[in-house]
Amino acid sequence: MDFLQDKIKKKQFLCNYSVFLLNGMLALSIGSLLPFIRDARGLDYAFCGLIVSLHSVGNLFSSFTAGLLPVAIGRKKSILFFNLFFALSYVLIIFGNHNWCIAMAFFLTGVARGATSNFCNTAINSLAPGKAWTINGLHAMFSVGAFLFPILLTLFTATGESGWITACYFMLAMGILSWILYAMIPMENDRVEKEKKDGSFGFFSEPLFYLCVATLFFYLCAEQGVIGWMITYFKDTGFLPASLSQMTASVLWVMILAGRLTTAWLSTRMQKEKLLPIMGAGLVCFFFLLLFSRSTVWIVIGIMGFGYSMAGIYPTTVSFAGNLIEKYPIAWSFILTIASIGSIVMPSIIGKIAETAGIFYGMGSIVVVVFIDMVCILALVRYLKKQNQ
Repeated sequence: MDFLQDKIKKKQFLCNYSVFLLNGMLALSIGSLLPFIRDARGLDYAFCGLIVSLHSVGNLFSSFTAGLLPVAIGRKKSILFFNLFFALSYVLIIFGNHNWCIAMAFFLTGVARGATSNFCNTAINSLAPGKAWTINGLHAMFSVGAFLFPILLTLFTATGESGWITACYFMLAMGILSWILYAMIPMENDRVEKEKKDGSFGFFSEPLFYLCVATLFFYLCAEQGVIGWMITYFKDTGFLPASLSQMTASVLWVMILAGRLTTAWLSTRMQKEKLLPIMGAGLVCFFFLLLFSRSTVWIVIGIMGFGYSMAGIYPTTVSFAGNLIEKYPIAWSFILTIASIGSIVMPSIIGKIAETAGIFYGMGSIVVVVFIDMVCILALVRYLKKQNQ
C-alpha cells in the first residue's frame, strides 16, 4: 500500500473508487427498472432482450474506443465525454415517448459504463500492477452501488409503481455527480502514447490473453443474463412475490460485495490459482439451486450463493492478466471488448427463447454458459501452474 502515501495517488485511488460506486448504481439500475419500463410501454420479451443487449453493445463500443480516444485527446477529456451519457440516458428514459428512446438510453448507459470500467480498471492497475486486492476492492465499490439502487427503487415505488420515474430523476442527479467527481481526479501523464517500439499488439501471441478472454466471455454471459433478467424472471413466473422479486437484486449484490471483499482478503493469503476454481464450482452449483428451487428459502440461498461465488471471478481473472496489460497497455481494451460480446449475445438469446418457450427456459440457457466457464477456468489455472513450474 506504499502508493497511498503519495497524496496525488491517494486522491486518484479514492476518486476512482467513488465514481465506480456511482457506476454500479447507474449501470445496474436498468435490470431493476426493466419490469417497470416493460409494463409502462407494453414491451415484449424479445424487445426487452434487445435493449438489455444494446446496453452491452454500448459497453463493447466504449470499452474499445475509450481505450483509443485518450491517444488523441487525453484520458481526462475522454472520460468526461463518455460519462456525460449516463445523465443523457436518464433524460431519454424520463422524457422519451418512443421505444427508440428507451433503446438509445440502454445503449448510452452501456457506453458510459464501458468507458468508466476501462478508465478505473486501468487507473487502479497502474497504481498497483497485478495487485488483486486493489481490483477486487474497486469492484466491491461497484457492488455497493449495484445493491443500493434496488433498495432505493423499492422505497420510491412504495406508494405506487409510478415512483420509478422519481427514481430516474434521482439517477439523473447521480449521473451529474459522477461527472463532477471525474473532473476532480488529478491526472499525471494524461496523454497516452500511440505505440511502443516492442510492438503493442504482441499480446496476440500470448496464450494467457486467449484464456483470460474466454473465461471473461462466458462469465459475462452468465452475469449479464442473470442481472438483466432475474427480476423479470421471478416476477413473471410467480416463484417469488413481486416485492420480493425486486429485492433479489439487492440480495445478489450484497453477496457480490461480500464475495469481493472476501476474495480481496483471501488473495493476499492464498494462491489465486486455488481461489478461481472454487468460485467457478460455486457458480455452477448455486445457479442450479437458483433455477430449479421453488421454495423461497432455497431460491434466496441460491441467489446468495451465486452472487458470492461470481464475485471474485472477473477481478481475479483480470489480475492474472495484470502483467500482460502492463506490458501491452492496449491489451486491456481488446480483452474487455472481446469478452463483452458475451454480455451482448446472452440477454438476446434469453429473450428469444423466453418469447417462444417461456421465461423459465430462457433463464435455463445460462446452465450451458456456467458449465463452459468452469472449463475455461480450469484451463486457465492449469496453464498458469505450468508457467510457474
